[in-house]
Amino acid sequence: MLVFVIVCAVLVLLLSSLYFTYNNREIALRKEAEAQLGKIESVYDTMWKVLKQEAGVTEQYRQTFEKIYPELIAGRYSGGGGELVKIIQESNPAFDTRLYDKLMQAVEVQRAYFASAQQRMLDILRERETLIESFPSRWFVQNKSKIDYVVISSEKTQSVITTRREDDVELF
Repeated sequence: MLVFVIVCAVLVLLLSSLYFTYNNREIALRKEAEAQLGKIESVYDTMWKVLKQEAGVTEQYRQTFEKIYPELIAGRYSGGGGELVKIIQESNPAFDTRLYDKLMQAVEVQRAYFASAQQRMLDILRERETLIESFPSRWFVQNKSKIDYVVISSEKTQSVITTRREDDVELF
């Protein structure tokens, strides 16, 4: 009789342990998904602010250069003879394209960071669905309600996914 009581106690303890372990894991994944959704919003907001501001600086540089370059050149060569010799001998201001390189690098980095945040969310959802659908965890997890998340993408991507065709391969 004592052996039966001990076996029952161990069984109850084991089942209780499984119940709490699986439910706590589900709760942790649900909370992580909620936090990741906030992170995605933050990353997206930061991405567009960085890109807009860097593009603004680049555009302002271009406009300023377009405005001052003709005045610089006109002031240098309006004096009289020998303009051709001056042009050859002098170093004229050049338009610096490094800001455009920096802007393109920012676009790449910010978009990759945003994609990574979305991919992490999908990993969290996959892990939670696996927990809910796998044995023996499916017997113990109480909250099986779906976490709704729709990947943020473009109309073009949605069209390709829907039609299963992507024929526009021209970049320019």
